[in-house]
Amino acid sequence: MNLSFQPLDLKLRHTFQIAREIRDVQNNIIVLLKDENGITGSGEAAPTSFFGEDVRSVAHALAQSVELLKNADPFQIEDITNYLKNKFPKDATARAAIDIALYDIIGKKLKIPLYKYLGLNRDETKATSFTIGIDTLEKMCKKVDEVKDFPILKIKVGIKNDIEILKELRKITKAVFRVDANTGWTVDEAIKKMNTMEELGVELVEQPFPVGSIEALRKIRRYVKIPIFADEDVKSSGDIPALSDAVDGINIKLMKCGGIREALRMISTARAHGLKIMIGCNIESSVSITAAAHLTPLVDYADLDGHLLVTNDPYIGVTVDRGRLTLHDGDGLGVKTR
Repeated sequence: MNLSFQPLDLKLRHTFQIAREIRDVQNNIIVLLKDENGITGSGEAAPTSFFGEDVRSVAHALAQSVELLKNADPFQIEDITNYLKNKFPKDATARAAIDIALYDIIGKKLKIPLYKYLGLNRDETKATSFTIGIDTLEKMCKKVDEVKDFPILKIKVGIKNDIEILKELRKITKAVFRVDANTGWTVDEAIKKMNTMEELGVELVEQPFPVGSIEALRKIRRYVKIPIFADEDVKSSGDIPALSDAVDGINIKLMKCGGIREALRMISTARAHGLKIMIGCNIESSVSITAAAHLTPLVDYADLDGHLLVTNDPYIGVTVDRGRLTLHDGDGLGVKTR
């Protein structure tokens, strides 16, 4: 297979702010895998600085993979992804891009959509939340009004006045609230704020503490009722057992775990430990968002709105109507250029 890649700079509709960073552009990379018959699979890398990746590190790993994949059989995806994980253990987004492209090319060669290849029912896809990034109260209210058709909102918190913001947002919408603290709270803050959030109808809270704070997670579960989901704490299936008695669920992202292959392992591992599952995303185009959407019949919650947060997505894939994700019958990912 011939591997090529190119930059994709996604422009955000609104300045995107979470507890630890702020940006207006997301710098991603598109990967193309072409076989000897000209069949092409597409993938995408959406790196984040939190995990020590950027477009330069992704491009470096991809450049080193060109020769490795030259004579590879895409149907040997287990061997390929395991080899890449051993060679590039810290380059999860680069591996995710290749993994997604492999699944896309397999589906195209078999002439079936990815969800059929995985044995899934597309009618079981989930509704996605829509993310409201941290901003002034006035701007956050405006953002909520812009997406009033979405039944589920994911509110980014982790700042001093986040409870006041949630109270004001609750006045203007009846949408389900999910809250993401992005490692921004202390234990005492979490207990106090989550008990208040229960009264505001918050469905779940993601990653309240910095990575590795397992004892803190165990502690607050004794004092709060809202389900707690690990995000930054869980990058692969191997991270799940240690967290199984500290959280109620996990957030799987293709960019964290290295792609669809490992995401499937994570889903099985989480179910074996009695955990709920969300599948989430970074700021991404329809390529990798659609790839993740094919897995939603296997999970409980979806947060796949990254492509809706940008103004220049060059691809068309999964569609969203009032939050509902709809997969189409195109082969592989079912993604086309716009």
